[in-house]
Amino acid sequence: MTAVVLSLAAIGFVFAVLAWVLKAGSTLEIVISALMLACLTAVGIILLAGDGVTGWREGWWNVLLLLAGGLAVTGGGPLTTSVLALVDRGNTRAQSTQKAGEVLRGGALIGALERGAIYASIVAGFPEGLAIVLAIKGLARYPELRSPDQPASVTPQAVAERFIIGTFTSVLWSVACAGLVLSR
Repeated sequence: MTAVVLSLAAIGFVFAVLAWVLKAGSTLEIVISALMLACLTAVGIILLAGDGVTGWREGWWNVLLLLAGGLAVTGGGPLTTSVLALVDRGNTRAQSTQKAGEVLRGGALIGALERGAIYASIVAGFPEGLAIVLAIKGLARYPELRSPDQPASVTPQAVAERFIIGTFTSVLWSVACAGLVLSR
């Protein structure tokens, strides 16, 4: 079981890295993100069906800890852009969450830092860290969300939707990755 779990986690991490190279919101990125999500789901099911990581040698548990952390940080970006691309299907350009990304610049780096902080705080047994990270992000982004100087090519609702959908997707992904190592 240990080899299967670690292999699936490693494959998911490879998919995450590969998805970063692809064009954001492309069909291929969406497919790769779905495969990455499938790997994480399979690992979760295997761990839930068995005894989790109970009885694992410390070294193997540490490998899973690092793989899940890497997957949390790298996989959340492509997954989030895939979800936003799926949300945008059928929207006008002004309602596009992709266009709203021009207002919320730095989202990829902020998201990676957010996912890393959330993963670390949950794995470290400090779930309150999630509230701290989200409070800092919300306060830091508030001026951009309420700015009257937004370009006419994007609606304020699209900017707010991008922020909410992106944050929820990113947070849920990092919490799910942290859940793998919490089966200890």
